[in-house]
Amino acid sequence: MYHPYFRGKQYELIAIRESANVLATAGFVPIIEPVREQKAGLKKALDSICDANGSAIVVANPQIGDLAESGDSIVSFVRSEYAADDSIRFGLIVTDGQTLDQVKSSFKEYGDFSKDLIHFGFSDPKSLSDYAVEESVSVHVFPEGYSGKLYQRNFKKNGSRILLRDGFEQRRNRDHPDAAEFFSDLHVTYDEEGMDGFGDYLIVGDEYRESGGPAYTIAIHLTFIDSQQEDAMFIRHFKSDRQDTPKDPAGKFAEALAKLIGHINGNDSHFYETSALQEFRQLHDSAHYPGLGYVKKLAMKHHIETLAIYAGKANA
Repeated sequence: MYHPYFRGKQYELIAIRESANVLATAGFVPIIEPVREQKAGLKKALDSICDANGSAIVVANPQIGDLAESGDSIVSFVRSEYAADDSIRFGLIVTDGQTLDQVKSSFKEYGDFSKDLIHFGFSDPKSLSDYAVEESVSVHVFPEGYSGKLYQRNFKKNGSRILLRDGFEQRRNRDHPDAAEFFSDLHVTYDEEGMDGFGDYLIVGDEYRESGGPAYTIAIHLTFIDSQQEDAMFIRHFKSDRQDTPKDPAGKFAEALAKLIGHINGNDSHFYETSALQEFRQLHDSAHYPGLGYVKKLAMKHHIETLAIYAGKANA
């Protein structure tokens, strides 16, 4: 059903590792596009998925980061570490610049692993679809904006079709609105889109950045599902009061966190009480600043848990 798309930075891999049981229990399948040559964090994340009897898709040909020029080391790593475990699958990004022969060559390198396709466009979808049937491709992922309905309809023959939509609007932290804003309704409407599931880029967004600049404004981005708005998902941005200097990130985090705690303790909060939210409470009580990466990790875990709770209620 749900396929969260991760870019494989350290805090994202830790979020996967710490959410492995939630992902597996809910039947969620993370997609991981590795962006670092170092594999230790990726291995810990994938091991956790396997231990939880879950499943994950590892992008074999990353388009960004350290591995954008060649994914050979990823293919070798996965084949050597997970040959005996069918929980880990390869995902191949296909684009307009590739040929069917190149796709076939890549698939041969993956050996007996299950293979999925991530469609950033392709010049001959009919031929690709026929080949996907031959190879028993399990999942077709369609990032929104890269392929239309006519393209997507070619891949009804086999496998699940997943629509990947970015609900996070990239802005400077100070420019995010104070009020809640719409994030997505795809968790409710994906079947009306003719899809078997949905995905997103969590609270990070599709735009990839190697590292952020000085944090003039600290913001905590948290999603929630509003039962009074037909179960649509919204996002709130809890921002620090001080926004004119990069100094004192710990103090500014405390300001943002105080707003978060004040909101969830109020009468109009729609947030599910996730384990991530409980940890935010603990950080507030201890007046501890764990670093921005840690804060993003918690926000990602909260997003995953929110959708897992919603899916559990929907299937009850």
